[in-house]
Formats: sequence, C-alpha cells, structure tokens
Amino acid sequence: MKLIASVLAILVSSLALENGLMRTPPMGWLAWERFRCNIDCKNDPHNCISEKLFMDMADRLATDGWRELGYVYVNIDDCWMAKQRDSAGQLIPDPERFPRGIKALADYVHARGLKLGIYADLGTHTCGGYPGTTFNRIEQDALTFAQWGVDMLKLDGCYSSACEQAEGYPRMSKALNATGRPIAYSCSWPAYRGGLPPQVNYTLLANVCNLWRNYDDIQDSWDSVLSIVEWFSANQDVLQPVAGPGHWNDPDMLIIGNFGLSYEQSLSQMALWTVMAAPLLMSTDLRTISESSQQILQNKLMIKINQDPLGIQGRRILQEKSRIEVFLRPLSHSASALVFFSRRTDMPYRYITSLAQLNFTQNAVYEAQDVYTGQIISGLKATNNFTVIINPSGVVMWYLYPTMYLHQPFSFVKQLSEA
Repeated sequence: MKLIASVLAILVSSLALENGLMRTPPMGWLAWERFRCNIDCKNDPHNCISEKLFMDMADRLATDGWRELGYVYVNIDDCWMAKQRDSAGQLIPDPERFPRGIKALADYVHARGLKLGIYADLGTHTCGGYPGTTFNRIEQDALTFAQWGVDMLKLDGCYSSACEQAEGYPRMSKALNATGRPIAYSCSWPAYRGGLPPQVNYTLLANVCNLWRNYDDIQDSWDSVLSIVEWFSANQDVLQPVAGPGHWNDPDMLIIGNFGLSYEQSLSQMALWTVMAAPLLMSTDLRTISESSQQILQNKLMIKINQDPLGIQGRRILQEKSRIEVFLRPLSHSASALVFFSRRTDMPYRYITSLAQLNFTQNAVYEAQDVYTGQIISGLKATNNFTVIINPSGVVMWYLYPTMYLHQPFSFVKQLSEA
C-alpha cells in the first residue's frame, strides 16, 4: 500500500485530464449487457460483435430520434480484437468480423453525426481473453485509437494488479491527452478496488477520468438494479461530492428494453439513473425495441434533468418504514428533481408528505410537473400535504421549481446546500 500511495502522490501533481469533455453525463449506446461476447457470426450474424452490429445501431441512433436527444455515443465493448497484435505490436480488429477496420467504422459513425467508443483492458488480457494494454503498449494504443478516430475509451482492469492500475490508469489519461485528439476516458479502476476510500482516491480519479465504474456489472434483472441503487445510496456521502461536470460516477448501463425489467421497473431505472446524474448508456437492441421502452428512454424532460448543467448528483433523503424512498437532485434555476420510489411488491401505495417534510423552504410557492405523465400541480406551498400513488417497484418523479417567493430570500434545499 505504501508503494501505491507513493505512486499516487507523484502522479496527482502532474496529471490532469484537461480534455474539456463530458460536461454533462454522456449518452449513447453500449454493446456489452445485451450482446456480451457473442462472436458467432456464422450462426448468429444479426447479433454477433461485428461492424454490422455497430453500423446498425448507428443507423438507429441517427434515424429514430435518439441523436437529437443527445444519445450520440456508439460504444464497442470487449471481444472486438483479433487474438494477437500485428507484427508491429498494434491492436487490430478481428479481420472477419470487422473487415474494413475500426477507422472505417468510425468514419461511418461520424458521418451520421455520432461518436465512436472503444474498449481496452489495462492488463495482460481483456476480460474476454483478448490482447491487453500492458505498460509498454499504453502510448501505442492511445495513438492507435486517436488515428482511428475514436472518441471515447473504456479501459477495463482484468488481469492487472493494484500497483499496475495505480500507475496505468493515470498514464493512459496522459497518453490520450498527448495524442491531440479529444478522447473521453471511462475508467473501471475503482470497481477493481472496492469502490471506496482509502483504496480509491476520488480526488485523483476526478483529475484522471471522465467517468468511472464504481461497482459490479449490471445484469438483466431487477435484483441487479436494486443492488446498484442500494450501494450508491449507502455510500452517497463519499460518491455524491466527487461527481460533476467532466467527471461522473457510472452505475453502469441502462437495461430498459431487454428482458429482465417490467414496465414499472423500467420507469424506475430511468428515473433513478437520472437523479444520480448517471451516464445514460443504453444496452439494448435498438432495431427491435418496443415503443413503450423507447418512450421511457426518449422522455425529453427526463433527459433535460439528466443533462442539467450544474451536474450535481442527487441523494436519497428518506427511507420510510413503508418501503418508500425519496431521492432529491438540485438543478439549475433553483429547480430540483424529486423521485418517490417504491420497494414494495404488493399494491400501489398512497404516500402522503409535504415539501416541508422534505426540508424545502417555506418561503416559496412551487410548481411540480410529473416527468412521466406531464401532469402539473401549481400553487404548492411547502406546508401543503400532497399524496403520490406509487406502483410496486415503481416511481413518481417530479420536476419541481419555485414560481413565487414569499417573505425571505429563497434558500435552497437544506440537506443539499452544503454539498
């Protein structure tokens, strides 16, 4: 541990990300959760990891209304490479599945007003067993990605030690900066170190990476979503202050549109990821996504909240004995997002509360808009009781803003004013 601390002390003073990217959480599409490491293009050409899959998703993002809403990243994950580097030691894509190469794929994506992300691993091998980016390859691989026109790098951490990660993740940040191409940087570093201090130095991390994975990979299940929400909420005192423009906590992909979530649970994941200021990286088949799932993911008010320029991550502010939880995210223009979330599994629950009970100031009159239904409640004073009806595993989400100040200057929500 002393060696790791010494390395960090040296690096923190000399490295900064300095790429000006991701001032709001990134939005787009990522292959892993839905398509994994399916390389069987002979028997499953429609769903294997190949240039066709990424071209298809780029087409869907460009033509089905996603791009205009901000979903602009098309991100390759593991298993895109050939099993060996070329004679010059350079990473190369699998020649059968990516016959035209990554540069041609980047050009295709860019021609549609989108951005291309790619995957590598800081270790001897990727998690899927493909060539890793060892120390002697970091600068070479960064330059390769830049020459291909890549816009984002996800750097995983399989088959690497704590010391190798402590040196390698900051070094890749510096190498990406040195290419002269703006490449956003997603780090899996904290997830391999347990996600929390003292093993994770978030001050350093925010100067090295644009976003980072803190916790386990998401799976296509409601239990997986709940475990992520609980971990982020239980550790919010550590995690919430370090998020902001250019550096984000990443609870992993949106699985809306796949197989594991009900309609209500899909509404919940979207709302909870938004209130956590999380990246909105979908991992679903955009060629076959249902209309209801598309409507959830394309909710304009939801996206406005997620992309709020203040970039403050929300917090869980209440856990009721009734198994109702309340989350709050401060937004620009004195607005806020409120999420009323039910962990119940029995029937719709009538939750009665007031803004005063949620520590809002009594010196303002508010208007609340339901993010999903569009219903507006006007003239809401802090002392007024109101009732929200929350379905099992579901949410009610409000966009709340003051319309009138009463006696004293407006004071924002007390429990977050110090954050």
